[in-house]
Order: sequence, then C-alpha cells, then structure tokens
Amino acid sequence: METAPQTSTHDSVTALGQHGLRSRDKLARIPVKVVPPEPGGALPKPAWLRARPMMSETVAGMASILREHRLHSVCEEAMCPNIGECFAQRTATFMIMGGICTRRCAFCDVAHGRPLPLDEDEPARLADAVAALGLRYVVITSVDRDDLRDGGAAHFARCVALLRDRVPGIRVEVLTPDFRGRVERALDALSAAWPDVFNHNIETVPSLYRAARAGADYQGSLTLLRRVKEANASVVTKSGLMVGLGESDDELLETMRDIRAHDVDVLTIGQYLAPSRFHMAVKRYVAPETFSVYREEGLKLGFREVVAGPLVRSSYHANETAGF
Repeated sequence: METAPQTSTHDSVTALGQHGLRSRDKLARIPVKVVPPEPGGALPKPAWLRARPMMSETVAGMASILREHRLHSVCEEAMCPNIGECFAQRTATFMIMGGICTRRCAFCDVAHGRPLPLDEDEPARLADAVAALGLRYVVITSVDRDDLRDGGAAHFARCVALLRDRVPGIRVEVLTPDFRGRVERALDALSAAWPDVFNHNIETVPSLYRAARAGADYQGSLTLLRRVKEANASVVTKSGLMVGLGESDDELLETMRDIRAHDVDVLTIGQYLAPSRFHMAVKRYVAPETFSVYREEGLKLGFREVVAGPLVRSSYHANETAGF
C-alpha cells in the first residue's frame, strides 16, 4: 500500500504529478531562518550572467520523451539555468527515486515532502529512455531519501547495471546524496555496479553548512568521497561547490584543499542563483575572471580537472570533464 504524499494548501506539483513543498512553505521550518529581501532589494544580477534561451520547442520535445518514460530530470525540478543548452544537445541529468526530497536545503528548490515508495520498474524505464535517445554518457542523480535503509544506493546500482546491459559501452556518472548514517550499507550496495564517475557535491564551505545544508555534515560528505576511492580506485571521484552564498575566497580555497585531500579527481565550481526570494540570498556575483583563478588554484592542488564558471553546474558538460 502506497503512503500518501505530504500535501499543503500551498503545495507544488512535480513534473510527474507528485505533491511537495517549495520556496516559502518548504523553508518555513529550517534551523537558520531565511529573511526574504524586500521587493526590489535583492542583489541585481550582472548583465554578463545570462543563460542561453530555453528554446521552448526543443525543451518541450525532450520533456515529452522524459514524460513518456515517466522519468524526472533535475534540469526541470531544480530549474537549472542550462536546461535549454543541455536539452538542445539531447543530454539530461536523470533524477531517480521520485521528485520529492526528504530534506529542506535552503539553496535548492526541489520539492520537499514524504516520498512515495520506490518504483521498481524505474531502472528499466531509464535504460529504455537512454537507449531510445542514443546517449553514450549518462548522469543519474536523486533526491535525498532518508526514509530508505541504504539511502537508495541499491536503486542507483540497479540503474547502472541495467544501463550497461541495455547500452553496451555507455559511461555512467552518479551524483548521489550523502547517505547520512548509512554509508556502510550504501557502499556495499554500490559495489554491485560501480559507476564510472562517482559525484557527491560538498556544495559550500563548512561555516555555511547549518544555514545551507540542514541535516548534512561537512566531514561526512568528505569521508564518503574518500571511502568510494578506497573501495574502488578506478572510479573517478568528483565534487562541486557553489559561490555567492556568503563565503570568502579564503574559505573557498580551504574547502578546495579539503576536497583534494580526500582524493577527489574532478571539481566543479559555479555561481549560486537563488531559486526564489524565500531561499538564501545571493551575497555576491563572482566575475568570470575570478572563476579562472579558482580553476588555476584547483589545478595547482592536483585536481585532474576543474570546471569553473558562472553557469557551471555539477553535471554541466559532464561527458567532457570526466577525462575518458
């Protein structure tokens, strides 16, 4: 028997019709309250920070394929600014295990609520969709599923295994939650079908964790990345950071050192963009030339690759940055 989804008089409906909370309703109970700016009081976005047009016909066509196979994409659910560019290239980051997250991170607008049970047919539908699209590199991410004993790791592994069976030679990247309190179970489950790339985002500097990532643990996320590399040295490990949440450049560089010290191969750094006035406010817009400095510093630290830019997201051009 399915558990009824959490609803609200101000709830939001995901692309596949699940009900959850977003924006003000989602963030009403976080530990560090967000004080929305007055209308017109937000930091103005610079003229150079513009995503490519969404190209509605292409976006609608790609979204139609996703709906046909009853699949979510984080591109849609998290309102990614690169959705037009990526959909135009017939690429997408698939979001498994539903569109409802069990956490309330103050930078993210994926819907929060009580998720439905896992759909056991989803891995097969994902493999069918990827085969139909002719993709050769796939990124799979998920909402946080703190309700599951392994955090959803076995579901990730099933997706990887079925993709490889259905599309021989495909490269698979996973972008996972932190598997809070379930790392041993998660690693055991993932070992059934290791991905080519294991990505887990640190997101921000440790001083901002309580405000930005309620329920997450900075050292726990670092340890997860190191444990994956220890378990399978052939897996490329990857992480991502946002800037503009209130961190200093010194804090950012120290966090980059921490990530590299945990044997992470690839790092992405992008500009934080607030999904709504009820989310954490943008404290600064980082100039493109500063992102070039971040990349240079990261390469000096020993990262195999550092992708840094205002519109960079953790899955942006992932097939080009993994180093295969």
